[in-house]
Amino acid sequence: MRYTQYLLPTLKETPADAEVISHQLMMRAGMIRKVAAGIYSYMPFGLRSIRKMEQIIREEMDRAGAIECLMPMANPAELWQETGRWEKYGKELLRFKDRKETDFCMGPTHEEVVTDIVRNTVKSYKQLPLNLYQIQTKFRDEIRPRFGLMRGREFIMKDAYSFDLDDEGADAAYSKMYQAYRNIFQRCGLNFRAVEADTGAIGGSFSHEFMVLAESGEDAIVSCDTCEYAANIEKAELIYRESKTPPATAELQKVDTPGQKTIEDVAAFLKAEPRQLVKTLIIQTSEDEVLAVLLRGDRELNEIKLTNLLDVDWVLMADDDVVKQTTGAPTGFAGPIELKVRVIADSEVQAMADFVVGGNAVDVHYLGVNLGRDFAVSRFADIRQAVGGDPCPRCASGKFESWRGIEVGHVFKLGTKYSESMNATVLDDQGKARPLVMGCYGIGVGRTVAAAIEQNHDEQGMALPMPLAPFQVLVSMVNPKDDAVREASEQLYRQLLDLGVEVLLDDRDERPGIKFKDADLIGIPLRVTVGSRNLKEGRVELKVRASGEMSLLSVAEAAQAVQQMVDDAL
Repeated sequence: MRYTQYLLPTLKETPADAEVISHQLMMRAGMIRKVAAGIYSYMPFGLRSIRKMEQIIREEMDRAGAIECLMPMANPAELWQETGRWEKYGKELLRFKDRKETDFCMGPTHEEVVTDIVRNTVKSYKQLPLNLYQIQTKFRDEIRPRFGLMRGREFIMKDAYSFDLDDEGADAAYSKMYQAYRNIFQRCGLNFRAVEADTGAIGGSFSHEFMVLAESGEDAIVSCDTCEYAANIEKAELIYRESKTPPATAELQKVDTPGQKTIEDVAAFLKAEPRQLVKTLIIQTSEDEVLAVLLRGDRELNEIKLTNLLDVDWVLMADDDVVKQTTGAPTGFAGPIELKVRVIADSEVQAMADFVVGGNAVDVHYLGVNLGRDFAVSRFADIRQAVGGDPCPRCASGKFESWRGIEVGHVFKLGTKYSESMNATVLDDQGKARPLVMGCYGIGVGRTVAAAIEQNHDEQGMALPMPLAPFQVLVSMVNPKDDAVREASEQLYRQLLDLGVEVLLDDRDERPGIKFKDADLIGIPLRVTVGSRNLKEGRVELKVRASGEMSLLSVAEAAQAVQQMVDDAL
């Protein structure tokens, strides 16, 4: 492809509404253009990356035994009403009526549609296992679309759905998809982690998120430095290996702490470490219960773990009025001593002795506090948030490392949540009708390309890995008016095309500085510069975009050498 015949409208300035790096660079590099809030056109340069991502997905999904289909964006309300999600999904579900006043929605996901297909076409266990996938445009009416392709309203997604007779088959399907996803992101050249995750609104028994590691990631994750365990901090399991509560060595003592409300302030005032304090959080639940939750002073509550532990819909921090009604004191002075509500403590607290707690009175705390002697705990559990340095729950020697991640894929074991509500059954070998056991598996196609940019860029622009780059090689013709330069550039361009290399020839009549800045911005992995000075010595200059490494190649061997570098990077 020739630059002068290609639509590649780069921008010098960053658009005002582009907040994250991927959004800024995709706009500046001419990959996308905004149509409306959260809705973008894929420009030719960006579409090439999207199509490459899709091809990698197709190859790995096909290899795993999944079958491609294509379902409609417009879904009839009656299918969503069968599962109850028409009412529960919320305003992100864009609803509309057709000319006959029939209710429809724009599909944000396709569990209902695919289950309807299968229940009407699959009748026997002999037709199983079955895994259907599609690569299709979705629409979710996000309240605050932002970050370009990271959180748009309209987006391209690969979604797959597996159907099996029993849990054993469903586990096998899940394992295949899990490995397929690992293969996909490895082939993309991305640094990622597969982390255990909460199932959220989709439901199901367990799930994994695939996270591209990047400093700009919205999600906090931890992974073991020894084994393969990794999890979103909302899900990360924690253990405390001390099994016995140490004996008390101090007497209970009430002290004045004037004006000291936060853990940090109290610790500094008492010349103690935050880990020697126990914070008491007053919590309200969806079941109208008020309870106290205890954590070591330097720890944070994991509200999802607590919600799951209590088997309630939600938990939240009590407001100031409830705190005062429960403890007798303003927020900031709560403690477990003489509280009249249920007390739940993180397992780490069980191994503490002679600690500090709030005194349930203004400017008062207790020193030398001990479990059992001074107050009772109804239950100990893992309810704290994981941080780097915590011991791994799966191996004896590992410790957690902390990362920021961008979720690009998610796999769920759904069970029979949708098949039971929609009466999707098959006959087993005994002739008995059994609900299908399902799994679902999604990848954000555009989001993955954006995440790759978040992970691979510098101050000059993008440095996409070879498998996702729109072109593999940029041949930069320094002076098109120089006959020798033009002829050598054209010859190298044709040789690379003949070798199957995806090459963009920069044949513009622009100053070298402009060409080099554009080259760094658009981030094509390899740049071959043809200039008169090196050409006189029979050489061209090669630059590797990601590392900045530069070298000289002979004109005669340049095409073969570049092709080999491309092949090595794929």
